[in-house]
Amino acid sequence: MNVRRPPAAAARLRALYGDLLRAYGPQHWWPAKTPFEVILGAYLTQNTAWKAVERSLANLREAGALTPEGMRAIPLAKLRRLIRPSGFITRKAPALKTFMKMLDAEFGGSLEVLAATPTGLLRDRLLALPGVGPETADAILLYALGHAVPVADEYLRRVVERHGLLTPQEGRRRIPYDALAELTRRTFAGDPAERRVQLFNEFHALTVAVGKEHCGRTARCESCPLAADLKNSS
Repeated sequence: MNVRRPPAAAARLRALYGDLLRAYGPQHWWPAKTPFEVILGAYLTQNTAWKAVERSLANLREAGALTPEGMRAIPLAKLRRLIRPSGFITRKAPALKTFMKMLDAEFGGSLEVLAATPTGLLRDRLLALPGVGPETADAILLYALGHAVPVADEYLRRVVERHGLLTPQEGRRRIPYDALAELTRRTFAGDPAERRVQLFNEFHALTVAVGKEHCGRTARCESCPLAADLKNSS
């Protein structure tokens, strides 16, 4: 995966998870009322702030399009207008329609049937859709469909890199997504399998919380709940 793995990286990350949980408490993610709303949010949040996504979701709710039935019925041109706050409407609107076509053609229009598909097969199918990369696929799997897969994002990459848990190999600028996800899997590998959906959920939410408050593009380490580990690792 083109990364160096310092010893005990998973153990340290598990300790950081404990620090974050004590600092922020349970996050109760994903912020949605239904699995289908989670799926829509996972598409819409690409390259945009969640505040913009909330405006798009509010538009869809008002139009009755926050259900599979409503999304099927809404014309593409109107869908573009409704999700305009989220940006990239010429890509995101057709991508949502393509997801619906897949759901109807291959899974009988049922999210329950979709969720019952084995994780590896379902992840590959989602990744084959336009507008779905690894983070979007894993967010749908974890938050909407209840599969025990970790979600890695830019906030996690910053924490992992700044704390020296993983570093790119020479000639590489960034830690690959798959390496971040694999580190997260190893972090919770000792936990019961039935708990990993909850743990991956909470861990991702907590890394977003600390990322927004302290680990943005410019690190703000003062009063960060992870500051002690940063000092110990330097």
